[in-house]
Amino acid sequence: MLSFNNLELVLGGNTLFNDVSLTIHHHQKVGLVGANGTGKTSLFKVIKKEIEVDQSSVSYPADLRISYLAQEIEGTEELAIDYVLSGDSHLVNIQNQINEAEQNGDYEKLGDLYDVFSSLDGYSAKSKAEQLLVGLGFKSEEFKKPLKAFSGGWRVRLNLAKTLMQPSDLMLLDEPTNHLDLDAILWLSNWINHFQGALILISHDRDFLDDCVNFVAHLHRQSIEIYKGNYSQFETLRALKMAEIQSNFIKQQKEVAHMQSFINRFKAKATKARQAQSRIKSLEKMELIAPAHIDSPFNFKISETDKISNPLVALRKAEMGYLDPILTSVDFTICPGDRVGLLGPNGAGKSTLIKSIVGDLKLLDGDRETGANIKIGYFSQHQVDDLDLTISAFTHIQRLDETKSEKQIRTYLGGFNFKGDKVKDSIKLFSGGEKARLAFAIISYQKPNILLMDEPTNHLDMEMRHALTVAIQSFKGAIVLISHDRHLLNSSVDTFYLVDKGKLEVFNGDLEDYKNLILNIKNFDNKSLTKKKKNKAIDREDSIKQSKNLKSEISKLEKRLQRLNKKLNEANEELANPDLYSGNPSDNLQDLIRNQLELSNEVERVEKEWIENVTKLEKLTS
Repeated sequence: MLSFNNLELVLGGNTLFNDVSLTIHHHQKVGLVGANGTGKTSLFKVIKKEIEVDQSSVSYPADLRISYLAQEIEGTEELAIDYVLSGDSHLVNIQNQINEAEQNGDYEKLGDLYDVFSSLDGYSAKSKAEQLLVGLGFKSEEFKKPLKAFSGGWRVRLNLAKTLMQPSDLMLLDEPTNHLDLDAILWLSNWINHFQGALILISHDRDFLDDCVNFVAHLHRQSIEIYKGNYSQFETLRALKMAEIQSNFIKQQKEVAHMQSFINRFKAKATKARQAQSRIKSLEKMELIAPAHIDSPFNFKISETDKISNPLVALRKAEMGYLDPILTSVDFTICPGDRVGLLGPNGAGKSTLIKSIVGDLKLLDGDRETGANIKIGYFSQHQVDDLDLTISAFTHIQRLDETKSEKQIRTYLGGFNFKGDKVKDSIKLFSGGEKARLAFAIISYQKPNILLMDEPTNHLDMEMRHALTVAIQSFKGAIVLISHDRHLLNSSVDTFYLVDKGKLEVFNGDLEDYKNLILNIKNFDNKSLTKKKKNKAIDREDSIKQSKNLKSEISKLEKRLQRLNKKLNEANEELANPDLYSGNPSDNLQDLIRNQLELSNEVERVEKEWIENVTKLEKLTS
């Protein structure tokens, strides 16, 4: 369908692609990944013929329908619903012809036009546009608002809705989750799964990529290499390739040991609750993919202050908002070591809650109590906006501690990939991602004992997101997190709270439960999870029989896990033998690496089955 043949592209004296050949077939969904500056967006422009290349190097059928997500839209008087409908330009054209024929009384032509209109599903177009708007977070009363009434972020959502409205054989989506909250991202991933055409997707959200793609195209060293599978599978395969080099393997083992320490620490205190089990699985996944990130330019940790209070902060019967309350009767206490994720629809009050915890927003009613030694590290988008653009990253850190030498400050900033002249460049020249990294560097340097983070991954690339996730693991203070990045949430959070309909309450489930709640895939009653009550009585005799069968199956799975883990430990010990890497990599090394991967995958599969059976047994016996 779409082919690149010996593609070469040089922009601004920088070679992006050199002799690249690949083919995208019908119905393939491809994730386009690679470091910033490797040419992902430029490749889209080549496909759209916005950048000229040798005509023979890019080929696709003349009638191929390509839709593309634009990033900006002007504020005009056009209504939101009409703007989304305009995505189907052919349908709009037919509608205009119908209007003209009606005015002219051309009834013979009108009949033919209505036949075409019907064949294009014109009668359901408005309903489809409204469903897209609702899915992306718009309220029905906003459908007929003019574009100029929406902020930049909401206009990006309108652009996305218009793109999804357009009939397409090939869809190009460049960072579609920018400005989306978690609810909208879950809806969008479900929509993409049902999309029948081909897709090329640029995203820094690994879970979103996992949900949406079945191939990954990796841009690296002026080339593009295709991997079959989702992003997680790509990371594993890339780690195996890198492990063939001895120096890489040694670094990898250090990263694996680093992650394993978090897993062991968390497992020691974890219960069988769904969220605890989800976090264990996420941490084990991070251990598996850690070797794929050994060449990351980011290496930092977030240190906490020595002094601490318990509790750190408490809200009592708090009413919060601006002129009118958004949240009422809130009782919320944060203690050392708490790791809380906030869920809920856009505008429900998640950011309001964090601002009230910080103290930036005064309570309308109730009490806010803080510990004597509380030290807050607060990251939100306004932290990025409030940076002094006239000074450098170096000066920002120097102002925090004038006793540090230039070498010490440079070493610290190097962990955030500010190196060489970049350290003393004026930050008015920085990209959004670079400003966000500097904001993290400033927060980390001040050694907080509670981290409050409101969408911290906006503008961050994949490597920085991974580094931030790892850094959060080693942070021993408390965390309250709002994020649309499910990987970060799953890896960092022990407890979820739902912010909705003016209330804050514990969400007794994991992100899969929340996804089901959002998409209405199945009835999910949060209160039923809390109280663990059955909607209908289960026959006792049948219950006893099911319990017996489940216990037997759980016992079998536990024995199988013991055998698999023993084999996996043996494989890891063999791979840790430095003699294996002397000289050129051997076929034996390849076999051992593949065996290790197969065992890891089987352990993951059996553990998932074990968790499912244990959960069933807990529900049955509660």
